[in-house]
Amino acid sequence: MDSDKANLAPDKDSLAPNKDNLAPNKDNLAPNKDSLALDKDSLVPDKDNFAPNKADKANLAPNKDNLAQHEPFMRRALELARKAWGRTHPNPMVGALIVEDGEIVAEGFHARDGEAHAERVTLDALGRKPKPGATLYVTLEPCSTHGRTGACCDAIREAGLARVVAGATDPNPAHAGRGFDRLREAGIKVITGVLERDCAGLNLIFNHAMCTGGGPLIAAKSAMTLDGKIATRAAESKWITGPPARADVMRWRRLFPAIAIGAGTLLADNPRLTSRIEGEAEWCPWRIVFDGLLRTVMPRNLPSLYTDEFRDRTIVVTTPHGGLGYMRKLREMGVRVWCMESPTQRNSLGGFRKKCAEEKITGVFVEGGAQLISEFLQERQIDYLFAYTAPMLFADGRGKSAYSGLRTEHLTQAVRLADVRHESLGDDFLVRGRVVYPEKLQVDETAFGLR
Repeated sequence: MDSDKANLAPDKDSLAPNKDNLAPNKDNLAPNKDSLALDKDSLVPDKDNFAPNKADKANLAPNKDNLAQHEPFMRRALELARKAWGRTHPNPMVGALIVEDGEIVAEGFHARDGEAHAERVTLDALGRKPKPGATLYVTLEPCSTHGRTGACCDAIREAGLARVVAGATDPNPAHAGRGFDRLREAGIKVITGVLERDCAGLNLIFNHAMCTGGGPLIAAKSAMTLDGKIATRAAESKWITGPPARADVMRWRRLFPAIAIGAGTLLADNPRLTSRIEGEAEWCPWRIVFDGLLRTVMPRNLPSLYTDEFRDRTIVVTTPHGGLGYMRKLREMGVRVWCMESPTQRNSLGGFRKKCAEEKITGVFVEGGAQLISEFLQERQIDYLFAYTAPMLFADGRGKSAYSGLRTEHLTQAVRLADVRHESLGDDFLVRGRVVYPEKLQVDETAFGLR
């Protein structure tokens, strides 16, 4: 029996699968790397066929890539425009140059109102016909209307220039883009928007006039601490900002046709209110004093604005409450007097703006004090703000604040700045921008007494 069991039991060796026979042949089943691998060379697009060459890039790349190559020339055009800083009112500052074969061959800028525009000055400087393919770079869209000097678009076309590269578009809604259209219609290639923000920002006063129908740009300037103070509780304020910031103020004084202060500032500081820039002659804008009661005329020692060599450039803005005798005294000294109708001793700031427009004063730089600036703010009469800030803190509630007189309960009621620019000036910094008022501006009517 035992032998039969041995015969009937399956032979383990015969039933067990043969590992060698059943195991897949790795060599047979493994995919052939050489046969299945993708041919990288055949699938990757041929760079030579698909990638644009340099010439194509110039045509296909978006404007941003195209504009960079023109920036060095436009920067030079901006430098030229600034040579007429503050001298062209009511016209804009404009610089231009002609480039042939990659080299500047002629330059020019608009020097003052009534004289030739930058494009014509540059063409005259060239003194001949431009070479074929020559490019004109100009900071502002060429004019398309015939004024005292003729349309610049016509001069460009007649000169035979092949291309015009411009920075900013004409801010006048009635004219914006028309100059570019006329040039293109004449077969001239036009490229726009090169350093556009810098070119547009060059002409704050002109831009404002074009967008408001000719009204003056009223800008306010403050020099303050990080916590918004312009003087200590003991009225000490000289100097919160350093020399670079104060030099920058002089530069902006040179731009604006007029500077304004209140009676309190005149009596406290007796400022000269001129622009004093190193290397340049002292320049005197219109110097405007807001004095509703003419209290600045009462002291025995009159402020220098009423007695110095520039006194004929001084304007006192007052009300009938100031007294005819004091008005006569100022006029006899050569000082101009604007008597504005007002039921109180406070001047009508809206009426002041209209008077500036009548007198063709296109911009006013309001330097203080804090009460005058805050009153302008209350009446929504500040268009632009220059806020110089020094890295210091008073942390004293009794220090004098730069701005006051509003009741701001919600963030939506805050006055904001748009098109903001930031500049470092030594240790100080300047934030400037266009003032944007909230829909509702809540005013604290009890905030101010006499100006």
